[in-house]
Amino acid sequence: MRLHYLLLLPVCAIFSAQAQTKPWQGKFEPIDNMIAPPNSYRTASGAPGREYWQQRADYKIKASIDEKTNVLTGEETITYYNNSPDDLTYLWLQLEQNVNKKENPDFGDALGGVSDGMNSRQMQFLTRAIDFPAGYSIKYIKDTSGNTIKALVNNTMMKVLLNTPLKSGENLSFSLGWSYPITDRSMFMLSREGYEYFPEDDNTIYLIAHWFPRMAVYNDTEGWQNQQFRRLGEFALEFGDYDVEITVPEDHVVAATGELQNSENVLTKTQRKRFDDAKKSFDKPVLIITQEEAAANKKTKSSKTKTWKFHAENVRDFSFASSRKFIWDAQAVKLPTNTVMAMSYFPEEGLPVWEEESTKAIKNALEVYSEATFDYPYPVAISVNTSNIGMEFPMISFNGGRPKDGKMSDGAKKGMIGTIVHEVGHNWFPMIISSDERKWMWMDEGLNTFIHQRTIEERYPQFSYTTPKSIVPFMSGDKNILRPIMTTSDNELLTQFGNNFYQKPTVGLQMLRESIIGKELFDQAFKEYANRWKYKHPNPGDLFRTLEDATATDLDWFFRGWFFTVDHVDMELSNVKWYKVYEENLNIEDQQKKKSVKIEGESTAENPKDFSNGPEVITMTDTPDNAYGGFLSRLDEAEMRKQLQGKNIYEITIKNVGGLIMPVTIEWVYTDGSKETDKLPADIWRLNEYEVTKTFLKDKEVSTVNLDPNFEFADTDMNNNSFPKTETPSDFDSFKEKKTQK
Repeated sequence: MRLHYLLLLPVCAIFSAQAQTKPWQGKFEPIDNMIAPPNSYRTASGAPGREYWQQRADYKIKASIDEKTNVLTGEETITYYNNSPDDLTYLWLQLEQNVNKKENPDFGDALGGVSDGMNSRQMQFLTRAIDFPAGYSIKYIKDTSGNTIKALVNNTMMKVLLNTPLKSGENLSFSLGWSYPITDRSMFMLSREGYEYFPEDDNTIYLIAHWFPRMAVYNDTEGWQNQQFRRLGEFALEFGDYDVEITVPEDHVVAATGELQNSENVLTKTQRKRFDDAKKSFDKPVLIITQEEAAANKKTKSSKTKTWKFHAENVRDFSFASSRKFIWDAQAVKLPTNTVMAMSYFPEEGLPVWEEESTKAIKNALEVYSEATFDYPYPVAISVNTSNIGMEFPMISFNGGRPKDGKMSDGAKKGMIGTIVHEVGHNWFPMIISSDERKWMWMDEGLNTFIHQRTIEERYPQFSYTTPKSIVPFMSGDKNILRPIMTTSDNELLTQFGNNFYQKPTVGLQMLRESIIGKELFDQAFKEYANRWKYKHPNPGDLFRTLEDATATDLDWFFRGWFFTVDHVDMELSNVKWYKVYEENLNIEDQQKKKSVKIEGESTAENPKDFSNGPEVITMTDTPDNAYGGFLSRLDEAEMRKQLQGKNIYEITIKNVGGLIMPVTIEWVYTDGSKETDKLPADIWRLNEYEVTKTFLKDKEVSTVNLDPNFEFADTDMNNNSFPKTETPSDFDSFKEKKTQK
């Protein structure tokens, strides 16, 4: 392109004034080289491509629990569908129970090693001094003709060597027999499954998960997802249909993924009538099993057994809970396209709070998540009470929180309700929008926490919830140990994964919704992502591309900074200059009049500390003809001077101290007490990533200028966000002030 020399010179002069003097970091460059490139399987728009494929696995399982030995025994038939373009000579199955073997590390030393005075449970975590059996015993693997199939076990993964290759487009069935000792949940840190024993009444609650050999994912981005299970990074699983038979003591009650198929065999006529009533109860739960009935069950300790049968369609996992201690309630939840049974199972130790709050929390989660994404598609949503932690599975979750002597503090109740909402929400992320938890924990935990916090904000306004301010202490931390969000699940510190994989992605999405994109457009884009990838396996790039594609917003700068770095937000309002244009009809004294109120501290025209010196008067000259280049039209100089008459010109300089690019919100507080807000997009940092100067024309005189007045962007240091600068009293000064007031 050819530019006239006279035109080029002024342009160069303009841009040289804001030239970046520090190293360019490419904060606005595309992230294409940081995520997998698009192809026919995953498009550049973030949607599944025309050739997208994924595998499928259907399961028929029969299992039983021996209450005397705490051993679970099972047999299963897996029908595996090879929808990939590849022929497969072997399959990988997950054997998560093997992680409980002694040679596998627990989280025991994650918070520190041996110390004087540590309690015996902490020492058990560290040393496993009291050993116990754990892990699978694989009894057989056979094809449909009864021929043995060879398998090789590598810790938590099992390689099944097929007798004949499974060709593209074909399926095969094979059977396995297995057993394992169910572990005592109290013996592990962050134990997600196992049994909880109640010494007072000699009873047990079984929370059964990761319990059967399951097909690993085979996909277009990495082939077999066969990373070892190390407890923190969870699961990547295929969808399928399940028919499951669970044999337990006759007086046990079973809650499980799917719909109960033989209620006439396992429930009394009265209980079936109550369940039918619950299907029509939309305003409150109906007790299916009462406290009195649960108490009677606890006393019988039957030696007989009965079998519960469940069917589940298009789920990626199956879990269940079993106990004679369970009280059970249920309520119907009407969604626009579906009616769901919300149900809670809890021992008497959960009363009265669980009866009051659990099913209500399920209902609130179902309604808010459905509105934000798509209607919950499954027939049931279950919350089971446990001693601690929360863990999610399709249609069922295990949730901590119990009153003591029937009472629970507001904080504990908030934690319990939040856990239920969160774990029910996992039905969307990742149980339906099936991201790889073993690789990218933030894709399920972060996105789920985002809607979880929205549920708390909308349905429990009396509780606090995550905001940008919540993440400031973490992002202000030691950069030597902080990791980016885009860190694989097992490589994050146990002390940091909550902030990095739950809270930071949540805050990032909140900022996109509230302050960068806007609620309506963001909500449509987020819903687009959810619907594009339901029952499929999205990767980070699919989310990033969809949010850009569905909003027409360049967000690479945001994804690069927020997800791929440990930079933080710290915008400094380093300078504000006040100008007025010289007016010939006023004398020089009036032109340069000063404010009557002085603020302590030296202030100069070049480096003002406040507005006490008054405006700097500038002379505006007429534009010479050569400045117009080839343009023949001319600016109306007189009209422009008229428009500027009596107006205030403010030039502000903002420095990016923290390194993380963000939009800028400026609050102007005028001398008459009124306020006005200007919003500048993140694009202002494109030409200089470290410092920008912007000019504003205001009718009124300004008394104070503030950056990010509503704390939208997680700014880690608000002390440098105002002009005139406000001094924050030290802790010692605050202490002295309090002493003086006494």
